[in-house]
Formats: sequence, structure tokens, C-alpha cells
Amino acid sequence: MSEHGTHGQDGTTGPGTVGGSADPATEVFVAHRNLLFTVAYELLGSAADAEDVLQETWLRWTGVDLAEVRDRRAYLVRITTRQALSRLRALGRRKESYVGEWLPEPLLTAPDVAEDVELADSVSMAMMLVMETLTPTERAVFVLREVFDLGYDEIAEAVDKSQAAVRQTAHRARAHVAARRPRGVVSRAESRDALDAFQRAVNTGDIQGLLDILAPDVVLLGDGGGIKQAVLRPVTGADKVARLLLGGLVKLPVAMSMDPAQVNGHPALLIRLDGELDTVMAVRFDDGRISGLYAVRNPEKLTRMERETTLHR
Repeated sequence: MSEHGTHGQDGTTGPGTVGGSADPATEVFVAHRNLLFTVAYELLGSAADAEDVLQETWLRWTGVDLAEVRDRRAYLVRITTRQALSRLRALGRRKESYVGEWLPEPLLTAPDVAEDVELADSVSMAMMLVMETLTPTERAVFVLREVFDLGYDEIAEAVDKSQAAVRQTAHRARAHVAARRPRGVVSRAESRDALDAFQRAVNTGDIQGLLDILAPDVVLLGDGGGIKQAVLRPVTGADKVARLLLGGLVKLPVAMSMDPAQVNGHPALLIRLDGELDTVMAVRFDDGRISGLYAVRNPEKLTRMERETTLHR
């Protein structure tokens, strides 16, 4: 697999140029930057933390003798993985004191992410939440093997484990994820149709229409981060979720709009109040119906929704 794209497409800062043109270390880093960001984001569920990991990776990369590096892509992925694992363990401690439910930071993504089915599946809100239930090492092994197709030898170096241990971890993580991932493949057209039906029902206050598109065991999660009001615990069941949505959205004292968007490689809705982005509503589909609703309201997690983020494998 290869990755393309130049540094700065997502508005971030990083390595510059030397004498008007990039030095070799910078050129290599820039060429792989989108890949490294994707690795870090999949491990952390946070674009802000992924950017910090890339900065740390760059600082370590500048001290490397390129002549000694056989596979520069693998070497960079290894540095990024180690930095992300360290941060993931610290992030786990932060999540323990988080107010309410913690959801991954949503990203506005380009159509090419949706076209890469495996990549889109791996960064979907539903899959990112499944990966939250893995240990840090399991998550790293799963992502590097299943998403980025790295060899067991490369993964072993990245996570400081033997190849035998990595194979066992990969098997365990794969089984764990398989038991929790969405049931049945839903096409993009089906997802859009279901989301259109959901949007129509909410806009018109049609509770029966909403019940028709929600799975009986649908779960609604909200993330306000203690800054914005959100449900503090999961709300389960079509009737409860439908009434909560219609009661909360229809009775708002301000103008509300819902606009479709590609978020983490899948159709989602951007909810604006008086023209200002208030909520990103991502969805999970199972057997053609909405089985998961993920409402991210924490404003600190919505900072990257004004521009597309480039993800690559």
C-alpha cells in the first residue's frame, strides 16, 4: 500500500524546508505524514492527540541516521506507534475522569476515504468505539495488522513484543472485534437512504417514521464533555431514543438545521443551531436500521469539522 498527499492539507504545522527545498528527512516525513496521522488517530480516537504524536515522531525522526534505515515507512510507523501507545495509556487515565460518555473526535473526511471500504470501516465511529474496549497493545496490534497490513515482525518491533506474542494478541483482538462489529454490510446508498428517512422523521416530528428506521435495541450516546448538555449514560430502546430526540430537538427555541456530511468515512448529520455547528450525529447501521447514534457536542472535539482531514493507508 502507498500513501500520497503533501503536508499541510489539514491545516496543521510541522517540519519546514531547508534552504528553500525540503531536506531528505523532511521529504520522507511529509510523504508519509497522512499515513502516520491515520495510524495515530486510529489508536487514540483524538485528532488533537494524533497531531501531538506526529510532532513527537518528527522530533525523533530528525535524530535518525537515514543511511541506517532500511524501510523508512516501517520505521516511521514504529516511532508513531510507540508514541501513540504511551499517549493512549495516559489518555485512559484522563477518560476515567471525563464527564459523561467519551466518544472519539469526529473528522470531516473526503469521498476517497469512503471508497476505501476497509479504511472507512476502521475509522467509523462504531468501530472506533469497539476498539476502545481493547487493551492499548491489542488495539495497536489490531490496527497495524488488520488496517495497515504490517507484518508480524514489524508489529513486534513497534510494540516491543515477540512475534509469537503478537500473533496471539492479533488472534485475541480479531475475535473480540468480530463479536462486536456491526452485523451485515450496509451499502453507502442504504446508509444515505436510512439517514434521509431519519432526518425527515426528526424534521417533521414523525415518531412512527423514526421508530420505523430505528432498530428495537438502538443505543444513543452523547458526548458533551461537561461543557455542553448531553445524556450522561447510554439511552437504549427505539421508543426512548425517538421520544428523547423529538422532545429535545423539535422544542428548541432556536433555528435548527440538519445537513448530511461524510464523517469518518460514513454518512452523518451536522446539526446547527442558529447557523452554528452544535452536534455531529454519527450513526451505526445493523441489518438496514440505525442501531447506534453518537452525538458529539463537546466543542473541543468539533474544531476539525470545518475542513476535510486527509486519511491514508
